[in-house]
Amino acid sequence: ATMTRDFLGIGWKFPLQVTPAGRIAQSRYEQRIEESTYLILSTSKGERVMLPDLPEDDAARAAWLGNAPVERLTDPAELELLKRLALYPRMVEAAAVAHEPHRIAFYLYDLASEFHALWTKGRDLPYLRFIMTNDVEITRAGLGMVQGVVSVLASGLAVLGVQAPTEMR
Repeated sequence: ATMTRDFLGIGWKFPLQVTPAGRIAQSRYEQRIEESTYLILSTSKGERVMLPDLPEDDAARAAWLGNAPVERLTDPAELELLKRLALYPRMVEAAAVAHEPHRIAFYLYDLASEFHALWTKGRDLPYLRFIMTNDVEITRAGLGMVQGVVSVLASGLAVLGVQAPTEMR
């Protein structure tokens, strides 16, 4: 009899990656176990937290993050990142009208830079971390912002005809 490997599970790829379609890359079966083991062994006590409410299914997660209360984000760096995300549709339109696709590349570079700076600040300032163990709504807001960055980066790269890498080594 053939044994199914479904019990090994499917989940987010580690390190976090984005598919060319703009979704979070998934790991399956033995690869999932290997990545999870690496994550556990490379994590200090108290460094990472579990989010039992975060759905693993893409559609359910999108719905859970879809109404994220981003108005709860108040740090100037968070607000600037949200503003940059909001500019995306107008920026693409302006680049198309002016026949200047390089504007999209510059925008994506600036967006990625702002996101990286916010991520780095969160290492030193716990209130800027995307996951807050004591506040589910702030966590939803932060992860909603992260999902916005992922979606805009994937969309912008697709507009430029660039396939996003699934992993960086």
